[in-house]
Amino acid sequence: MSITKNLKFIREHHEDVRKGAEAKGVTVNLGEIISLDERRRGLIQEGESLKARRNKVSGEIGKLKKEGKNADAVIAEMEGVKARIQAIDADLREIEEKLDGLLLTVPNIPHPSVPRGSTPADNKEISKWGDLPDVDFPLKPHWELCDALGIIDFDRGARVSGAGFPFYVGKGATLERALINFFLDRAIQGGYREMSPPIVVNEESARGTGQVPDKEDLMYVVERDQLYLIPTAEVSVTNFHRDEILSEKDLPVRYVAYTPCFRREAGSYGRDVRGLNRIHQFDKVELVKFVHPGRSYDELESLRQDAEQLLQLLKIPYRVVLMCTGDMGFTQSKKYDLEVWAAGQKRWLEVSSCSNFEAFQARRINVRFRPANGSKPEFVHTLNGSGLALPRVVAALLEHYQTPEGKVVVPKVLHPYTKFEVIG
Repeated sequence: MSITKNLKFIREHHEDVRKGAEAKGVTVNLGEIISLDERRRGLIQEGESLKARRNKVSGEIGKLKKEGKNADAVIAEMEGVKARIQAIDADLREIEEKLDGLLLTVPNIPHPSVPRGSTPADNKEISKWGDLPDVDFPLKPHWELCDALGIIDFDRGARVSGAGFPFYVGKGATLERALINFFLDRAIQGGYREMSPPIVVNEESARGTGQVPDKEDLMYVVERDQLYLIPTAEVSVTNFHRDEILSEKDLPVRYVAYTPCFRREAGSYGRDVRGLNRIHQFDKVELVKFVHPGRSYDELESLRQDAEQLLQLLKIPYRVVLMCTGDMGFTQSKKYDLEVWAAGQKRWLEVSSCSNFEAFQARRINVRFRPANGSKPEFVHTLNGSGLALPRVVAALLEHYQTPEGKVVVPKVLHPYTKFEVIG
């Protein structure tokens, strides 16, 4: 993470950062950060001055020796300068290590349009789409349908890997693959470039997008190789352009990626973890954008529309929720959740989060663009959204399209992918 760029932002937006952290319910010691930064800059200035003096005197020593004059006093002075430079370098390493840790505790600033609040009750419903099913037979939850139809096996998955690692079987596996390909094809048609990224990342990548340390407890870690299994393709794909300068004419840069995702989901319990509601390994198609700062909120609305369109084509009822400051997360400036109606459970399930991070991630991973007018490079804004996360889409689809006989009708848009119209 770039200490200099993040400190510069905090210095220039100190009050905004303080209020933003407060709105998110995050405790940040900005006073200590500013104090350490002042010490750091003072030491850098002193060190540069001493190094300039050392370089100048080095030439003078050579000249004195060449002229046969005594250079002992000057050499002794330089020994003292050398020792001070070494002490400064040691102090700087210690200060920068402290700053690195402190800067990781500073959350992104919420956008002014984000509602203030601390719990999900403070989130704001923006819109709803589709009619909830009105049928004359009892609707079953998806786990009962899966068991009866033999399309997802939770018990065998638990024996092989543990709870939260289901097997998709027969038409269940085909349905999963069909949805992945459908989501990818729609994104590609919409101008996103497909990539197949790594599903493990190093700590620098996880830190760059904000998963570490904020969500470290939710990630699976390969300790021997010091790698993290990705909780979302966002981590790999956003780091694709790390330490690069893009051209303004190429913005927005848009990627779509399918990956399996891994989340420990520590602390989850009750009905939230039934069936596909909350599992440890799941498939997801992710949409990622690198955009011009002046257009990032238009791009957020466009991103949301791309995700919504998929649910509309599947004809699954859903709602859009604008997350409040205390519920949207550490890294986001603004976030919408798309929630589908799970008819058999009579509850809303989140299937996509569409977020604008502004320059928060870009400063951490140093992704900039060169303006067309030739001025100095600026940080891009990064955005991402699920397009879509599969487990709850499958759950809602099965529950919404079930028949009185216990079968499931496949949405018409998936017929070219599944090659069948009914499960059962």
